[in-house]
Amino acid sequence: MKCINRKIIKVLLPVYILLGSGCGQAASEVTFSDAYDIYETSKQYEIISADDTSLAHTADFFASDFCVSDGSDFGTDRTDSQVCGASGVFNLNQKEVTYSQNIYGRMYPASTTKILTAYLALKYGDLDAVFTVSENAADQAADSSVCHLKAGDRLTLEQLLYGLIMQSGNDAAVAIAEGISGDVDTFAELMNQEANALGAIDSHFINPHGLHNEKHYTTVYDLHLLFQAAIQNETFVKILRETEFTADYIDAAGMPVQQIWMSTNKYLMGTEKAPGGITVIGGKTGTTNDAGYCLVLLSNNSAGEQIVSIVMKADCRNNLYYYMNELLYGFSGN
Repeated sequence: MKCINRKIIKVLLPVYILLGSGCGQAASEVTFSDAYDIYETSKQYEIISADDTSLAHTADFFASDFCVSDGSDFGTDRTDSQVCGASGVFNLNQKEVTYSQNIYGRMYPASTTKILTAYLALKYGDLDAVFTVSENAADQAADSSVCHLKAGDRLTLEQLLYGLIMQSGNDAAVAIAEGISGDVDTFAELMNQEANALGAIDSHFINPHGLHNEKHYTTVYDLHLLFQAAIQNETFVKILRETEFTADYIDAAGMPVQQIWMSTNKYLMGTEKAPGGITVIGGKTGTTNDAGYCLVLLSNNSAGEQIVSIVMKADCRNNLYYYMNELLYGFSGN
């Protein structure tokens, strides 16, 4: 089933009908420059306020060769879907959802939030820029996922991104947020603005790391949109692929520090094997008590097509990978 976010389609469907476009028609056959401006027309007829910019990029998103999905579950009769709260498989080459379980259901993302944090860092930051770790960034809970950064440590943005994605460091996430936007709250505003622009309109973000907050949530569908945007950046994909990274930087006293960060992805670390014909590129894990065990994964199937598979709120780490393998085996197009 091909798809576009169901809320966007409510605004765009009249245009779509007028253009005479079918669900399977390629976007290249539709010229949106000849259609009315959805954003401006919505303001004119008071569908949105004059100050609302949330639909500003809607037409661009719609024109990217996506079609309608009502969000119905399918494929779940062939899996042990009861072990998680939501999941989906997306063939990016075919622009098709090949598996759907509660893909529009609101879920807590845990550290998969860091996909959006990395996307924004790469969009707005300079990889060679040096960021100084603040007390706020270094002050993370003892049981929190961290890179063990100290206040005053000076690292490049590129180093922080390795710590963010591979080690899943919450301290790295805050350091990045503060370096890009000045403070976490302002960065969260940017997160919501950019997520909305990418079509992830069923999401809301409070922080750059994903520690639990009831107002910090997303959906499987939205998460695949954010991940798809992030993997357009070669540096992001390069980091996803890595299993180990050595960070050499300077502490507050000007002394050299070296840390080795390891990937949290069991496929990359060789402790979990993907089904035959599947090449795992990399992904992002996430775990909190409220979010359960989460994984967003980028793979290639035997035809070389890009597959994004997502599992959220699995009941344990073993079932997270067991269920992910079910999805890769049965719904990746091998």
